[in-house]
Amino acid sequence: MKIQNQSSVVEFILLGFSNFPELQEQLFVVFLAVYLVTLMGNAIIIVVISLEQSLHVPLYLFLQNLSVVDMGISVVIMPVVLVILSTEKMRISTVGCFAQMYFILLFGVTECFLLGVMAYDRFAAICSPLSYPMIMNKMVFVKLVTFSWVSGITVATVQTTWVFNFPFCGDNEINHLFCETPPVLELACADTFLFEISAFTGTILIVMVPFLLILLSYIRILFAILKMPSTTGRQKVFSTCASHLTSVTLFYGTASMTYLQPKSGYSPETKKLMSLAYSLLTPLLNPLIYSLRNSEMKRALMKLWRRKVNLHTF
Repeated sequence: MKIQNQSSVVEFILLGFSNFPELQEQLFVVFLAVYLVTLMGNAIIIVVISLEQSLHVPLYLFLQNLSVVDMGISVVIMPVVLVILSTEKMRISTVGCFAQMYFILLFGVTECFLLGVMAYDRFAAICSPLSYPMIMNKMVFVKLVTFSWVSGITVATVQTTWVFNFPFCGDNEINHLFCETPPVLELACADTFLFEISAFTGTILIVMVPFLLILLSYIRILFAILKMPSTTGRQKVFSTCASHLTSVTLFYGTASMTYLQPKSGYSPETKKLMSLAYSLLTPLLNPLIYSLRNSEMKRALMKLWRRKVNLHTF
């Protein structure tokens, strides 16, 4: 795999928020707290679902995969952001930049498809409860999860390799917080038009296919909810779906604005904030959204906590 091609640039400089040096310390403290809470929240979900046998059903196993993805995004991005905030700028090798871009794309694309299949899972469970065990059997679940991860790996491999086959022979300062495709591409000293068209088309497909699946699933779910005779049943279903819809809105909204915007669409500072929204807020809020709004998750967590307390007592 070629990471450099006729390139005189051997490292990049991530500028971060260097225009606002007076905010560096406060931002460092805030981002460090967010990072630690994100890791803890997603780790708790992964461990609780792994240990609690009653949660070994598609709904929670999809959620477990989502937490792995969210933790991965945080681990790839946040340490770099924290270093930038503590030093104002950060030097990163082309290999390091390649690796970061690769994993950002891998986890980002995987999350897109996971959110789509989670909507399909809710549609099957709510609209066809009697057929659900056959529709979402173990084999189907494994295929959907595998498809999500393989899609992420494929897109990341193709796009990152293509970007780093462009020559970088001039400015090496990336006016961003991490090695994301749009700001890195701006430094390429070659015609990137074909790549931009291909990447734009690919992004639309990656975003729109799962989004349409989510939209169609929830239209059907809405009609099913309206037909339910029990108010309690409607509230329970709505609560479960609201968690997923909140995650979808947060992730798709901010990611779309980052990858589907024109080059001159927003200022560099605005682009940084939008990137942080999906790379920092989504992994932070997903555990809170899914655990605090989900009674089964809360029961499983309390059960494991009581078990731990009893072990220490005896």
